[in-house]
Amino acid sequence: MKKLVISIIVGLIVIASSLWLWLGRSPVVSYRFATLERGTIVSTISATGTVNAVTTVSVGSQVSGTIQKLYVDYNSRVRRGQIIAEIDPALFVAQVEQARGNWQNAQAGLQKARVTLADTKRTLERNRQLLTQGIVAQSDFDAAQTAYEAAQAGIKSAEAGLTQTKGALLQAETNLKNSVIRSPVDGVVISRSIDVGQTVAASFQTPTLFSIAQDLTKMQIETSVDESDISQARLGQPVSFTVDAYPDRKFGGTVTQIRNAPITVQNVVTYVVVVQVDNRNLLLKPGMTANVSIETGRREGVLKLPSAALRFRPRNSGDKKSTPAGATVTMPKGKGGGPLSQVYILKQGKPVAVPVQTGMSDTVNTEITNSPLHEGAQVIIEQFEPNKKKNSSGGPPMGPRF
Repeated sequence: MKKLVISIIVGLIVIASSLWLWLGRSPVVSYRFATLERGTIVSTISATGTVNAVTTVSVGSQVSGTIQKLYVDYNSRVRRGQIIAEIDPALFVAQVEQARGNWQNAQAGLQKARVTLADTKRTLERNRQLLTQGIVAQSDFDAAQTAYEAAQAGIKSAEAGLTQTKGALLQAETNLKNSVIRSPVDGVVISRSIDVGQTVAASFQTPTLFSIAQDLTKMQIETSVDESDISQARLGQPVSFTVDAYPDRKFGGTVTQIRNAPITVQNVVTYVVVVQVDNRNLLLKPGMTANVSIETGRREGVLKLPSAALRFRPRNSGDKKSTPAGATVTMPKGKGGGPLSQVYILKQGKPVAVPVQTGMSDTVNTEITNSPLHEGAQVIIEQFEPNKKKNSSGGPPMGPRF
């Protein structure tokens, strides 16, 4: 029995000593590295926009009435001047006939006024001769003079009435002509908002009956670029974009317009950048959402490294605060000129800071314009301690319950 107790005590002492040594020793620190290599850096602006036809014409009706005939539908190709719909013309035909009758009546009135003028003129001349001979009284001559002047005024009134009725006739004929709706451009019908038998009212504003895209082989994207990035946008910059319909395919375009009018939504200011797109294969359709990358700069064959290396800072064992480690390698002079930063390399088991000057950056890599490091150098991008990650909760390890 005593031997068993002694064995248990010795075992507990050995276990306690092992735990003390295990917890007291320094953790093994490991690093993850990235290689400084040559490649291409492309700086881009990311934005979203909508694909639309360059020119979309809304076709409406200038007169009110009931749609009697439709000649086109969605995706119909139309030519300029082609009839695409008709409004019931019966009412407009009646208005034309009424206006033509009024115009003809005004013509007859003008002719009658001219006859009256000629008659009053003859009477006036006859009375003038008779007045000199003393045959008629002065009052008869004055009456003839008044009748002649009234006939002259009647001519002007009849002419004005003729002009008025002529205008009413032209208006009625125009309304009849407008009851036949024609395409104003060559293109493709992309929307139709009417059906046969539907009544359109043009009392207050022109209703939109059709939308016609003039040329679907040439599209444009109106993107919203944040005010912090708009200074990098330039005319002629190449653009790549994707749409949800073809997620694995990239399309290309060119910046053709940068609009100065700001758009403010919830205190966020953006500017519209228009991208011209070639759509000769007709894969893109109006209204598609485009995820756009505008290329603002490109560097070929430059030294680059992951941007994570510039953010890395070593930390002491058990302490997450940044601390300087090892010596600092000096930078050669006469090159660079970009922002000054630093990366870390492993030297004699310790991280050593190396100053670098950076240039262009994309979302993953950064250009190195000046550094004592050369292509193939290994820089630290992450530090981790495997011994401490075994028990991330910080409590004692779980064991079987007895």
